[in-house]
Parts: sequence; C-alpha cells; structure tokens
Amino acid sequence: MTLNKKGSRRIIVDGIAYRWRIRRKPSYTQGLCWTPLVYAVGIPDSDRPGRALVVTTGLPHPGNWVGVEAEPVRPAHVAAAIKEARAQGWDPSAPGSPFLFSQAVGFVPMR
Repeated sequence: MTLNKKGSRRIIVDGIAYRWRIRRKPSYTQGLCWTPLVYAVGIPDSDRPGRALVVTTGLPHPGNWVGVEAEPVRPAHVAAAIKEARAQGWDPSAPGSPFLFSQAVGFVPMR
C-alpha cells in the first residue's frame, strides 16, 4: 500500500523510506476511548502496491471526545514499530492484506 503525501509523514528506517499516517478524526469507538489509536505505515511513491502495516497503539486518539489526555505518537515510536514488524515478518513490498501489529498491551477502554 502506498500512502499519499497529503496528511502523512515520511520516515526512514534502516535506509528504507516509509510514510505513516494517523487518521485525523477519531472513529466513533476511538472518540469514546473504547478502542486505541491506530496508524498505518506504507512504502511511498511505489508503482506496485505493497502490504500495509497497521499499528494499534496503547494510546487514546488525541481527538477523543471524552477529554482523555493523549500522548503524541513520535517518529521514534513509529520506527520501533516498523523494526519490530519487520522482525515478525512484515514485508512492505509484498502484495497482500495489511499486516496487523498490536502494541495495545495495557490499554484500558473507558465504559
């Protein structure tokens, strides 16, 4: 999967360029802090679509509606997730369904 430049950020990990993006508006369940923040990572400007990485964090979405304070997702967090996903078998240039990677250990949904 390739990510457009608009709304995404570029990151280089181990000499490979990626683009990552967080959804601007929270989904309904993210807005109520029932589910954690999710972001996508892909290879930029490729003529072949590849396999996306979908990272589920243990953080609330910063645009949540209940006022829960959210920490920002920093490039260092994204780089660490990319390295760990690559170690677990994610190949961004291979076709296929998204590679789901969860870092949501410790996320407590609000009810």
